[in-house]
Order: sequence, then C-alpha cells, then structure tokens
Amino acid sequence: MTRFIASFAYSGLISPANGTWGSAAALLVGYLLHGLGGFPLLLVAAIALFWVGLWAARAETRSGDHDPSWIVVDEAVGMWIALLPLSGGLWFAGADPWLFPWPGWVGAFAMFRLFDIWKPWLVGRADRMGTPEGLMLDDVAAGIMAAIVVALAAAISHGVLMS
Repeated sequence: MTRFIASFAYSGLISPANGTWGSAAALLVGYLLHGLGGFPLLLVAAIALFWVGLWAARAETRSGDHDPSWIVVDEAVGMWIALLPLSGGLWFAGADPWLFPWPGWVGAFAMFRLFDIWKPWLVGRADRMGTPEGLMLDDVAAGIMAAIVVALAAAISHGVLMS
C-alpha cells in the first residue's frame, strides 16, 4: 500500500523523468477532482494527500535513500497546490465544473516543474533537509510558488491588475 501511495498509483515508476510523469498523472487526477467537487474537493484532497503521502514516504525511505526518484506523491501534492488558483477562480466564478482552460493548467504544470527542478529558495532548503518531511515540503513550496505565478498571470490576463 505504501508503494502504491508513494508512487502515486505507480505513475512514479515510469521513467525517465519520474517526477514529470507523476506531475502529469496528478494533473489528470486534479482535473477529475475539480470536475467532481470543484475547489473545495481539490483543496481537501491536497491536504489529505500531504498527510497520507508523508506517512507513505516515511515508510518507503526507511532504507536510507531520502528521496528515491520513484516517490512522486510529493509531486502530486505540489501539482494540486499549483492548480488551486485556477480551480478556485473557476469555482468562485460559478463556471462549469468540467471547465479547466488550458492556459491555467499548462501554466501550473510548467511553473511547478520549473520550481521543482530548479529548487530556488525554500524549495531547495526543504529538499536539503534529507527527511521524509523535506521530501514532501520541497514540492509544497514549489507548488505554492507556482500557484503565485498562476494567480498573477490570471490577474494580468483577466485585467485585474490593468484596471
């Protein structure tokens, strides 16, 4: 069970680029969550997956490797955080729950992967912790940074900052 969770339904076993595959799988599941329950479901799912993922990561890293490439539950959590501004904007605007415009999810995916790979500031600090908590928190930080970029891009695109 822990391997299934830690690999985000085994998507982390696809290589090369395990993290990108895990993020892509998370994007698809995030779309389904948004469609089924909107922003509230995606938010609750991200929080729940963080805690379940931390439990699974602790179990799967006992052997000593603090961040095996196949563990991608952290990418799933970070990807869902990156999608929150898109999901929230659509939810609060009363849009069709299955609407998920491509500029928002493409931007969330690209920015999350950029921050996850580049590891600036808090992302790198969390990654260097070398613990299951750091394994999860580096992607939470990357997801938050991506969410900020997505929210700013949406504000600019929709004229909020132009008025």
